[in-house]
Amino acid sequence: MRDPRLLAKPPVCRLGCLALVRNLRGDVLLVDPDYLDGMILPGGAARPNEPPHLAAARHLHHDTGLTLNLTAVLAVDFTPADRHLERLALVFDGGTVTTERLTVAPRHRSALLGARFVPVRRLPDTMAPAQAARLAEALSGRSLPLLQLGQRAA
Repeated sequence: MRDPRLLAKPPVCRLGCLALVRNLRGDVLLVDPDYLDGMILPGGAARPNEPPHLAAARHLHHDTGLTLNLTAVLAVDFTPADRHLERLALVFDGGTVTTERLTVAPRHRSALLGARFVPVRRLPDTMAPAQAARLAEALSGRSLPLLQLGQRAA
């Protein structure tokens, strides 16, 4: 039985869905949004009721042209409310790609200045401190299985 009080005023939390993709040299794929200083992992917000791994894959494809199956969570990062709503960011393992050919949508459609693979040693110089710290944790080699309704997501 559903309690209507639970849905009367659901909590507000944005869900960020990010993809960690590396090339054969181990460099990390980052995008350069025109609205931030520094580069970030490709990804974005999930739509209502959209599975987070599919949201990350959708944003990755839109931002870079890459189509990847994302099946493991590498990091979960909570950011308390400040000038934005509180946020929960999930970093998914996009694995290693053999191509460096990226298709970045025009800036007026994507708000991106570009995308490129960045060597791991350059990440702290390329990203905001909180973004670099999140990425360092994601690169630690640990992962969690991705579950949907208690079952491994495909």
